[in-house]
Amino acid sequence: MNTAALPRWVVAVAVVGGLFLVLPLVAMALRVDWPRFVPLVTSDSARAALLLSLRTSLSATAVCVVVGVPMALVLARTSFRGQRLVRSLVLLPLVLPPVVGGIALLYTFGRRGLLGSSFSALGIDIAFSTTAVVMSQAFVALPFLVLSLEGALRSVGTRYEAVGATLGAGRWTVLRRITLPLVLPGLVSGAVLSFARALGEFGATLTFAGSLEGTTRTLPLEIYLQRETDPDAAVALSLILVVVAIAVVGVAHRVRPLDRLAVTAAGTPRRRAPEAVR
Repeated sequence: MNTAALPRWVVAVAVVGGLFLVLPLVAMALRVDWPRFVPLVTSDSARAALLLSLRTSLSATAVCVVVGVPMALVLARTSFRGQRLVRSLVLLPLVLPPVVGGIALLYTFGRRGLLGSSFSALGIDIAFSTTAVVMSQAFVALPFLVLSLEGALRSVGTRYEAVGATLGAGRWTVLRRITLPLVLPGLVSGAVLSFARALGEFGATLTFAGSLEGTTRTLPLEIYLQRETDPDAAVALSLILVVVAIAVVGVAHRVRPLDRLAVTAAGTPRRRAPEAVR
C-alpha cells in the first residue's frame, strides 16, 4: 500500500475508523458458541426466519426494480416543477427512523388506514401479513436503487440516446436497447444494495407486520427475540446475517465501476451502440 501522498495522521485516523467498524464484528465472532453453532442456526425457528427473510427480501427487491427504474428515469431524464421536492421525498426513507416508516405504512394500509379500510372492506388485510413484510422492506430499500440508478443515468449522459433517436428509433427502443444496457451495472448494484437493506430491515417490519413465526418474523426479529431468551442463539444468528451481508456487498462491489462505464460512454464511440437500434 502506497501512502506516500497522504499525511500520516490521515492514515492513522483511517486505521482507527476501520478498527471501529471491524472490532465489533471480531468480538461477536469470538463470542459465538462454536460447539453449538450448527444446532443454534438450524433450529426450526431460525430456519423459518432465515427462509422468510430471503423470500421477502427477494420480493421486495423485485418491487424496487419494477417501481424504482421508472422513478430513476423520470428524475434523471426529465425536468419539471417541484423536481427537487420529489427527489427529497423519494430519498426520505434513507433518513427516517424505520419505526416511523412502519407507522406511516400502518396508517396507510392498516385496517383503519387511509387505503387499508377500503381494502379491508373487500376482505383484503395487508397489515401483519407477509405482504406487509415485503412492503416494509421495499419502503426502506427503494431509495438505494433509485439513488444508484439515477447517478448512473446522469454519468453516462444522453449521447447514445440522441444518436439512436436521430437514426429513427422510438422511445421504447432507445430505452430498451441503449439506455438500460448502458446503466446495467448501476441497476445491478442498486438492486443488490436494496436486497441487503431489505434483508436487515427491523423497525418498519416490526411496526407494520408484527412478529408472527413463519409469517412475519424475519431473521432480524428472530435475533431480537432470541437475545432475551438465548443470547448464544442470537449471536450465532447475527453472525449468519453478517456473513450474508458481506457476501451481498461483495457482489455489489464486483460490478463494473460506473466511472469506467461513463468514460466508455463518453469516449470513443463503439459500433455496437448504433447497431443496437437497427
